[in-house]
Amino acid sequence: MGFRCGIVGLPNVGKSTLFNALTETAAAQAANYPFCTIEPNVGNVAVPDDRLQKLAAIAGSARIIETQLAFVDIAGLVRGASKGEGLGNQFLGNIREVDAIVHVLRCFEDGDVTHVEGKVDPIADAETVETELMLADLESLEKRVPNLAKKGQQGDKEAKLGAVVLGRALDLLREGKPARLTDIKDAEEQRVFASAQLLTAKPVLYVCNVDEANAAEGNAFSARVFDKAKAEGAEAVVVSAAIEAEIATMPAEDRGEFLSELGLSETGLARVIRAGYTLLHLLTFFTVGPKEARAWTVDVGAKAPQAAGAIHSDFERGFIRAETIAFDDYVALGGETGARDAGKLRAEGKEYVVQDGDVMLFRFNV
Repeated sequence: MGFRCGIVGLPNVGKSTLFNALTETAAAQAANYPFCTIEPNVGNVAVPDDRLQKLAAIAGSARIIETQLAFVDIAGLVRGASKGEGLGNQFLGNIREVDAIVHVLRCFEDGDVTHVEGKVDPIADAETVETELMLADLESLEKRVPNLAKKGQQGDKEAKLGAVVLGRALDLLREGKPARLTDIKDAEEQRVFASAQLLTAKPVLYVCNVDEANAAEGNAFSARVFDKAKAEGAEAVVVSAAIEAEIATMPAEDRGEFLSELGLSETGLARVIRAGYTLLHLLTFFTVGPKEARAWTVDVGAKAPQAAGAIHSDFERGFIRAETIAFDDYVALGGETGARDAGKLRAEGKEYVVQDGDVMLFRFNV
């Protein structure tokens, strides 16, 4: 599994339409009224990666298995969610269970589609959702931090560290800023911070839902969203949910020409995934053989045993070494035999940091 993204936004911004298109299903009922999505729908999507096709062709692999990405379509949010308004409590609970937030913002005018706030303003929409998340985090920390501080004064070192780290987050929230901007100084502080499971600590990808005419370059609405994302250290992409919905119904061989006619080089799904990988600091490595060519996802900075563990816990537990070939070398030299003969197959140990595109074979003993 790559990562689990919760698709959020105000009602009627195109969340469910985008979800249906991305997962090529009709699991979410797209309708022009609030709360048409009540239970969160989950769709697993194969992550497109042209490199996998090339590796499989060289190795003569019988099948190709892409890494998977999970999208969760979460009910639309309204003001007061942090106090339980609308489907607030359920919304906040669903957000806690995802790794990243994909925030869909309406960046198109359409008199036939109602807007819950009565006007099209993606920045105000983003702030509405984020305010509710910040209020929920603020309420949580205003109870938690004093309790931790009290325990810290009594000699509890873990509580003392928690009071310091979460105290910084609380100060930011009181200033109207998300917890993800908290200054984290080392791995210990990161562990404590992560354990708090703050809603506004989750990385955010803004998806600007534009009309078909603006799918290639965006518009004035999306430009404002990109500025906001840059200021926050977040990511943003332009997608036309309407186009993605149309692509989802097409035969695969017709999609390239259709995209080209619209001035697009790739689908919105590909853009969302690439931005998500950047946001969550993920990379892909491959295993290749006659039976299958397969893609796997790990965190940037993961070492060889962790990559082995992504395949099976026994591989990590009994790790001996990883026979590794860079993707470019594998392709240029015609596969494993050519890479080995050219001295490009490396035996890497436990401290090897996996690189994006590595083709790996793990040796282990359990």
